[in-house]
Amino acid sequence: MGPSDGKRANTKILLTSLAAMVAETTTFPIDLTKTRLQLHGESSAGRTNAFRVASEIVREQGPVGLYKGLSPAILRHLFYTPIRIVGYEHLRNVVCADAGSLSLSSKALIGGFSGFVAQIVASPADLVKVRMQADGRMVSQGLQPRYSGPFDALNKIVRMEGFGGLWKGVFPNVQRAFLVNMGELACYDHAKRFVIQNKIAQDNIYAHTLASIMSGLSATALSCPADVVKTRMMNQAADKEGKIKYSSSYDCLMKTVRFEGLRALWKGFFPTWARLGPWQFVFWVSYEKFRHIAGLSSF
Repeated sequence: MGPSDGKRANTKILLTSLAAMVAETTTFPIDLTKTRLQLHGESSAGRTNAFRVASEIVREQGPVGLYKGLSPAILRHLFYTPIRIVGYEHLRNVVCADAGSLSLSSKALIGGFSGFVAQIVASPADLVKVRMQADGRMVSQGLQPRYSGPFDALNKIVRMEGFGGLWKGVFPNVQRAFLVNMGELACYDHAKRFVIQNKIAQDNIYAHTLASIMSGLSATALSCPADVVKTRMMNQAADKEGKIKYSSSYDCLMKTVRFEGLRALWKGFFPTWARLGPWQFVFWVSYEKFRHIAGLSSF
């Protein structure tokens, strides 16, 4: 890799981080609602929905409650998004100089692998984000939050659960990341090229919007079960006797299906899709625009 290649890679990393921060801040309230909804079945048998969960958050904590856990979410994306996006593009170009000739299955494997690596690196920040989002639910029940902030959460997790505790739930986490990026990156890449090549739209915001909608739907359908398991595994902490609810992601999967039914694996599907769609729209439109301004070719 020459100096110019290194400079382009650094520029892409900066632009992906910036676009991810914009997208995460815009859609974070939907992500918080999705997380609370997925955790709902663990402690309550009552029925609920995304609108009711969001309304309760605003009523009990005010609008600012919808952004509980935003700082670790942004921190996560400073690692996660550049690795998966830039990594995917690099691997795609290494495998085939003409990215347009790559099959959808090849792109899916490359996307899944890129997400797998990125999530291992970003898993501690993801864990803190989930714990802090769940803390807001504890406050609404009149309980004391476990953590005062992201650094307090990191410190307490390491002290009480060991350094390895930062990677609690990493297995379902990387499973989800593999599936999400299989659907998101491969589908966005393939759908955008299909739209442009068939002259449905030029390489502009219309093509980016259509591609992001299609990729968001496929990513949600593939990843929602792993997302439910990931959220529950990462949220659990040992009780006073040192016991935990789920011994493994498989145990979590089986207990969820046994006590709540198969449909529970797609609990939070709508808010997940409702977040992934807007997130990808904001991210891809921003990222493609930033690349154009920086003089880089389209993704």
